[in-house]
Amino acid sequence: MPSLARKLLICAAVDGLVIQPLATKGQRTPPPVKIKYGDATPSSLPRDQSPDTSKPNSSFEAFGIVGLFTVSRLSYLITITGRQQVAQVRGFPVYVVTDVALTPCTTQTEAESAIANTATKLQRASADKFVDDSDSESEVDAPSVSGGDDTEDPGALSDRETPGNKNTLGAGSGRSSIAEDVIKRRGSYGRFAQRWFSRKGWMIDQKRNLGLSSIETDQAGQPRDKGKNENPDKELSDTVVKEKVDPPPAPSAGESLIPKLLRFAHIWLGTSRSFYFSYDLDLTRSVAARSTAADLPLHQVADPTFFWNQSLLRPFQGLSDESLLLPIMQGFVGQRTFVVDRHPPQVDSQQDSMEMSDMSPPLESEVQFPPVERASVDLRASEKKFVITVISRRSTRRAGLRYLRRGIDENGYTANFVETEQILSASTWDASSKIYSFVQLRGSIPLFFTQSPYSLKPIPVLQHSPEANFRAFKKHFEMVGKTYGPVQLVNLVEKHGVESIIGKEYEKNVEKFNGQKVDESRNLAFEWFDFHSACRGMKFENVSLLLDILGKKIEKAGSTVERRGQIERKQDGVLRTNCMDCLDRTNVCQSSFGKFMLDLQLKEEGFDMSAQLDQENSWFNTLWADNGDAISKQYASTAAMKGDYTRTRKRDYRGMVNDLGLSLTRFYNGMVNDYFSQAAIDFFLGNVSSMVFDEFEATMMSKDPGVSMSKMREQAIETSQKIAIEDDKEDFIGGWTLLSPHTSNTIKSLPFEEVVLLLTDTALYLCRFDWKLDKVSSFERVDLAHIVSITVGTYITSAISPAEADESKNVGIVVTYEPGKFDVKRTNTRSLSSTSGKSDQTSGKNDAFGGPAAAPAAVSGILNQGILSAITGKPQAQPPRKIALKALHSRTAVSDTKDVKRMTENEQINVIATEIERLVFLNQAQTVPEGSEPRKSIIEKKDIISLAEAKKSTGILEQWGHSIKKLVWA
Repeated sequence: MPSLARKLLICAAVDGLVIQPLATKGQRTPPPVKIKYGDATPSSLPRDQSPDTSKPNSSFEAFGIVGLFTVSRLSYLITITGRQQVAQVRGFPVYVVTDVALTPCTTQTEAESAIANTATKLQRASADKFVDDSDSESEVDAPSVSGGDDTEDPGALSDRETPGNKNTLGAGSGRSSIAEDVIKRRGSYGRFAQRWFSRKGWMIDQKRNLGLSSIETDQAGQPRDKGKNENPDKELSDTVVKEKVDPPPAPSAGESLIPKLLRFAHIWLGTSRSFYFSYDLDLTRSVAARSTAADLPLHQVADPTFFWNQSLLRPFQGLSDESLLLPIMQGFVGQRTFVVDRHPPQVDSQQDSMEMSDMSPPLESEVQFPPVERASVDLRASEKKFVITVISRRSTRRAGLRYLRRGIDENGYTANFVETEQILSASTWDASSKIYSFVQLRGSIPLFFTQSPYSLKPIPVLQHSPEANFRAFKKHFEMVGKTYGPVQLVNLVEKHGVESIIGKEYEKNVEKFNGQKVDESRNLAFEWFDFHSACRGMKFENVSLLLDILGKKIEKAGSTVERRGQIERKQDGVLRTNCMDCLDRTNVCQSSFGKFMLDLQLKEEGFDMSAQLDQENSWFNTLWADNGDAISKQYASTAAMKGDYTRTRKRDYRGMVNDLGLSLTRFYNGMVNDYFSQAAIDFFLGNVSSMVFDEFEATMMSKDPGVSMSKMREQAIETSQKIAIEDDKEDFIGGWTLLSPHTSNTIKSLPFEEVVLLLTDTALYLCRFDWKLDKVSSFERVDLAHIVSITVGTYITSAISPAEADESKNVGIVVTYEPGKFDVKRTNTRSLSSTSGKSDQTSGKNDAFGGPAAAPAAVSGILNQGILSAITGKPQAQPPRKIALKALHSRTAVSDTKDVKRMTENEQINVIATEIERLVFLNQAQTVPEGSEPRKSIIEKKDIISLAEAKKSTGILEQWGHSIKKLVWA
């Protein structure tokens, strides 16, 4: 496998930002790479053009590149400036990203300023770490295998240290203070003392629950000599703002959000400690799926499903040197060592009992003093040391945050899809020993549904038709079956109450899927275990009831076994577990499945776990609890609930109180923080272009790129055509989706909704569509002979945001017609309401869509007009009516990523207007005397609502409302 650059120098040259990979022992120095200022185009430089880094703070050292991104005219390089070793797999280290730097690539001045700031920050962080470690806090040698979620564990391997710094780790081992003694003996003094004497005290739990880690040590953070009451989040914000550049003149709307985007990137990619990488291993693939192509670089063998910076690295993929292409993965990596005995002594001996390498849960404190592990030579003949590693891989497909990414998309990808692999191996990873791998899945219920973030217990709302749901459902399980084999579904949602709505629909689709399968071996096994009902009263131990049901199936599926580089046995099937969020209940059950499989694997090795002296297995429980917290923070922005049971296998009122706090934090994040974060995640994954920030500026929302609006619109036009056009003699000309006021016969009546416009050779149809249920809710039919004028022009409904006030993109058409007896409006109310003449009135509810309702409605209109004429003595004239339509934006954040070329807004409106006029003239031809002058065009080009009018009609309250929204969400 080609070597990756393990360290880089970043500096600013005259014409670009220079990345100089540093050579490892015995290897030639890779050529430097230059990122050109302005367009941010990377290119390779000759080896003899190494940058001059002799000036102070003219460069900084990084451990890898996350990628390069551009918003409007501003580009930024993201580099890893802090890393910490969290595991060692097959002898190779695995790191978590603890800090990143964002360096502008616009001008030399801006790049130099940002580099100097980053270099100074790293020097201060390194000096602070040196002082902290040499004083008292690192009095044991760093273990080769460390826990994964301890934010500032001085015993763990951190690469923000200098070589001299590392040599001082054991320097103070002869000294001891009262505080150190209390912390080391926390089992005697209790958790209170441990937390009191930690560096962060009581604040660490709160910060962890928010998904944040400290920025003060082990990462390239700010110096720690700050004021007592200073907010660390504000300090982080100020640091990142210094790294940004001043926007060029006339910035786009999205550029105003760049400071917030930089802060988000710094936290999400760095200090959240959510991303993992290895220079030597492919973390994106399990043992069973690992590639055997040793000559390919990591970025080519990495699984795109779990390759999170693939889009950000794309600008570097054209270079001849591939040493900069380092894949990173979001999820979790944790590791523990333990010792088991074939013939455990039957006495209560602390020395001979099973040992744990890390007994302290990470939520207690960031100061850890791991007990010195027993060396292999100290083990008795009947004992053996093992390593257990948990790797969770979050999918990049339908990635995002809790209430903004639920269910499934049309391609069959589900939200919060995570592959979790539990690996058991000998502590030495020697080739002659077996390596066991057990893979489980979690993922949202594979149906189209949403839940409102504005409720603590939101009701799931099913979307789209049953046919559309089953198509996506089928795609999902065909992909899962192809990758993992037979699937055992474990559904943990409630059988009664609001969750049962989605649970019952899930069960129906499973039955339908199995009914269509010819090969019964590929059927979906479905187990609905109502977790809340079974474990009511904090009796979480009742999860064992689920194991009683599934135990034999888990044992039959087994695990993958590798020895001497060869796969001896493959796991036959996979467990796919879900609750509503696939977080708390799911993690409790998955940890139980993992422990069940671990017991089977150790039994195969000749060890009986039930006979061991230590039955608490804290090393296992804390590892899985850390895994649950990590996945929960990445999806719901807080640690996992029910974590106290996962860690201790006990549940009490303190855990319930903690869960209440987590619920309230999730509620707040769902309402306030998640909308912008979701837009940023979609952007960094390459699902949308930088236009997403322009759209967010206008609406404070972001669209779901997993739902193809173009396909949905095509289906809506097709559905509307079948429902609305009843006369087979009418020739269908075309269909479009446009925006129209919610109230008919108005020009400006907010909110606007997306409608379907159909045009035949004799009539115009305006169909109002229910996009959640894929049904026509109502439609109007207008005879083309009754159209008297068409207005085309600027159509601005709001002047609050730049996107809404752009005169070139906000255009529309207004069709004016004189109602006649064959003009009909029909409403779908599970029955049918239809009227002629006045289109906004309804009469009768006896027909349904597809029934012969148009003729009776016309007859009714004729009778009504006849009665009115008899009373008044003259025909009853009706005032002209209007159909207002506004073009959808032709370019969107989603369409830009797919290079879709569409007509501009003006072109689309002109095509529609011209086609309507042509057909109007054909339908009105019989009323024009022969030999008369050619008819004048009925198209008038003028502003429908001009920018000036929109500004006048935009009230102060509306402006204040948008400002408050922007303050809260942006």
